Amino acid sequence: MTTAWTVTLTKGGRTKISYPAVQVADDGDRISVRAPWAAEGVRDFGFVRFEPGDVFVEHFWRTRWFAVKEVWSGAGVLKGWYCDVTRPALVREGEILVDDLDLDLWVPADGGPALRLDEDEFAASGLATSDPEAAARAVRALDTLDAQARSARGLAALLG
Repeated sequence: MTTAWTVTLTKGGRTKISYPAVQVADDGDRISVRAPWAAEGVRDFGFVRFEPGDVFVEHFWRTRWFAVKEVWSGAGVLKGWYCDVTRPALVREGEILVDDLDLDLWVPADGGPALRLDEDEFAASGLATSDPEAAARAVRALDTLDAQARSARGLAALLG
C-alpha cells in the first residue's frame, strides 16, 4: 500500500512550498518520501540544476535538526544531496511539516567538495537573537552534516 503525504516547508511561520510525496519508509524517527521536482521550471544554482523530471528522495527526522534530500535526474542519475537545516519534522496525519532555518549544504555525487550555503541569510534572519538555542542547534546541525559529508562513509552513513 502506498501512503501519500503532503510535505510543507515553512519559514518564520509562512509556507514556502507545499507538494505531494509518496512514502518510501518510516522507522519511527526518520520518514523517507519520494517526490518530483515541485517548483516551476528550471532552477540553476551554478553548482546544480533542478529541473522538471528530477526526483527527490527526501529524508526527514522527528528528532534531528536537518533533512537530507537525494536528488536524481529524470534519467536516474544521482546528482547529489541537498541538505536543509530545519527544526525536527512534525509528522501528522498525511502531512510532514518542516521549518526551514536557512542553512543548507550541497554535496555533489561526483565527489566534489561539499558547499555550505546561505550562511549570510541565516545570520540576517535574527534567529541568534530571537531564539539562541535554536540558532546554536542549527549551526551544530550544519557542522554535523558537513563533517559527515566529508567522512569516508559520507552521507550514506545517515541514510543506510
